Amino acid sequence: MIRYYRDLTRKEMEAVDRERTVVMIPVGAIEQHGSQAPLGTDMMIAEAMPEYIRKEMELEDPDYPMLIFPVIPVGLSVEHLNFCGSVSFKPDTYYHLIYDIAESIAHHGFRKIAFLVCHGGNRPVLDVLSRQLRHDFGIYPFVLASGAFLHPEVQATISPENSWDFHGGEMETSMVMAIHPETVKLNLSETGYKRGGYAGQKAINFSSAAALNWMGEDLQTEDGRPIGIGGDPRGATAEKGEIIFRRSAKELIPALLSIRDWKMEPQQKR
Repeated sequence: MIRYYRDLTRKEMEAVDRERTVVMIPVGAIEQHGSQAPLGTDMMIAEAMPEYIRKEMELEDPDYPMLIFPVIPVGLSVEHLNFCGSVSFKPDTYYHLIYDIAESIAHHGFRKIAFLVCHGGNRPVLDVLSRQLRHDFGIYPFVLASGAFLHPEVQATISPENSWDFHGGEMETSMVMAIHPETVKLNLSETGYKRGGYAGQKAINFSSAAALNWMGEDLQTEDGRPIGIGGDPRGATAEKGEIIFRRSAKELIPALLSIRDWKMEPQQKR
């Protein structure tokens, strides 16, 4: 059964099968998402996504053993700090914050932690952290991407004239409209175009120091103003957001079932 970590009493937590139960930790961000979407876009998605996962999992395994941890709202967002309102941890701060949470969870006997990544900038640190957590505590951390943005059903939600939908664009704006429509100001939408030193490239090289500013310099309005989003959000709708949430949740079910069935090695003494 999927439950929320915060809702359990101490006695209820003591009764949990901590050897089998997966603790899912959704990680979001507070950062700009253009003129139309809220700073809390990734955090809102991180709050909503587990409920979509719960509904899909009930169709596969109503007794799936999982606790959903409260969302970590701030992440690594240094590439957005030139835009007002964005907040970021430093990489070492973020590492130690998540490490301490995982250490506490491991201390109580939980062996499986699934990080649900709702802001891609968080993933590099979580990948490194997961290796260290396994070494230090003999636990099994898993890193899951929350959005199935390349799935054909999700891609089909993008308006035909919207040629390059990315951060803060039509897809993410649609997701917020599905859960918190009052926070979206669609009439203020502007289109972000890929320009500058990264124009024409299929990927962004984050090993380059110059890439730290790519969100401000490479994504611009038609008249050359930095905007920090990709694509045209004006076609966003709540209905499209529902499709994205549901498909993304469905795509995570096989991975979560594999985590459930992951064979545990004897816990090593540390």
